[in-house]
Amino acid sequence: VHFVKDLAIEVENTADGFHVKTLGGLSYVGKKLLLASGAKDTMLPIPGFAECWGKSVIHCPYCHGYEVKGQKTALIANGDMAMHMAGMIKNLAPELTLLTNGKAEFTDEQRAKLEKNGIPVTENELAEVIHKDGMLSKVKFADGKEELFSVVYTRAPFSHHSELHTQLGLKMNDAGNLKGLIQADAMQKTSVPGVFAAGDCCSPLRTSAHAVA
Repeated sequence: VHFVKDLAIEVENTADGFHVKTLGGLSYVGKKLLLASGAKDTMLPIPGFAECWGKSVIHCPYCHGYEVKGQKTALIANGDMAMHMAGMIKNLAPELTLLTNGKAEFTDEQRAKLEKNGIPVTENELAEVIHKDGMLSKVKFADGKEELFSVVYTRAPFSHHSELHTQLGLKMNDAGNLKGLIQADAMQKTSVPGVFAAGDCCSPLRTSAHAVA
């Protein structure tokens, strides 16, 4: 096994194998292909958001919930995703506020459930995440109002590091936590014979323990 420090930019599925071209002008051919190119989070265009990401603006109650348990908490989300995450976070943060960052998209049944569980909804658009060295103190809304929070949860959108999966015509997941990720079975096989996917490009479980398992 040898490592090549280069960037794969093109792949073609041919009768004699997968032809991969790199940015450096090299070409490789293989009978099997493993995509492990990962994914990258896309920061919301809110001042202060990126600086707090992974510190006081977090994405997963299973990963971070215990460390911030009991603190005044906000959740930036809307619709079905907001309902899904709020149900998990409420057990860790009794003082939870839902920030939809615009018009709320809930059914009457969902609104009733939020009210029953004491989860207020704020529809004001977010203008700034105010912090010190990445540690959140409050959020500022577009109308100038501010509210104190110690922690914010959100599911930031993501993108793939390459377009190789598109070039190969791989099937993608289109719903739930897997939406936008490459479809792969328990043996990491994709929809194209001979192509496998592993890691963040096909799994929502972005933890070191899962990556090395």
